[in-house]
Amino acid sequence: MKAWHFIGILLPLLGCSHGSPADYEVHTQNAKNSPMTKAETPRPIQKEAAPEQATINQQQSVKKNKALLNVPLIKQNPELKYGCEVTSLAMMLKYAGADTDKMRLYQEIKKDNDPIKRTARGDILSWGNPAEGFVGDMTGRQAGYAVFDKPMVELTNRYLPGRAFNLTGRDFNEVLGHVSAGYPVVVWTTGDYRLPDRWESWTHGKEVIKTPLDLHAVVLVGFNENTVYINDPLSGRKQVPVNKQKFIETWKVMQSRAVSYK
Repeated sequence: MKAWHFIGILLPLLGCSHGSPADYEVHTQNAKNSPMTKAETPRPIQKEAAPEQATINQQQSVKKNKALLNVPLIKQNPELKYGCEVTSLAMMLKYAGADTDKMRLYQEIKKDNDPIKRTARGDILSWGNPAEGFVGDMTGRQAGYAVFDKPMVELTNRYLPGRAFNLTGRDFNEVLGHVSAGYPVVVWTTGDYRLPDRWESWTHGKEVIKTPLDLHAVVLVGFNENTVYINDPLSGRKQVPVNKQKFIETWKVMQSRAVSYK
């Protein structure tokens, strides 16, 4: 486990408060010539699809070789330092015609209120489980972290009853196929869209939560052969181009989390 001696050093590293990735496009111009880094974290085991399901999956795969959706941009700051998930969800729901905003979603998203406990050196001993609800303080006045797909699906169904679509664990081509059909997707990545390099672990009851601190959520709004386009609530930039293969590698390490609607 990594140690931080000052809380002030720890806070900026948690969740989606990671530094702006504004210079990433420059880095990706030479991505084709750079060796790919293989993800070391295994993906969840998935059952082999039945023939009928395989046919459905093929139909749901990429229908076009490119797409670009005009999803409204919403910035998480200054109100929600760790609110990349609900801000990304607000963009997606606004595009779907729902009457909501990031601050309303901040109030409504399920929370895991287990308090953070640290050692004298600043290591995290115990905290909440982002699979159950948002962990920590989303505003940044205290330490905050993240929320994963299931609470986001539940909240999506409040505004679009029965229409939430959890794409977590599926092939990325299915995610792209969903975008090509006209639906933006909230996806989990890192602050600079590269492989995570700041892992942490803590206990939650009898569970051990192991997760990267440089986690981030964005809205996938388009793609072409070599590029994906995202709305980034942290950098406050719309239709940001990112190298597709690098993005997919990172997305897989983040457990292939993706949420949309249909």
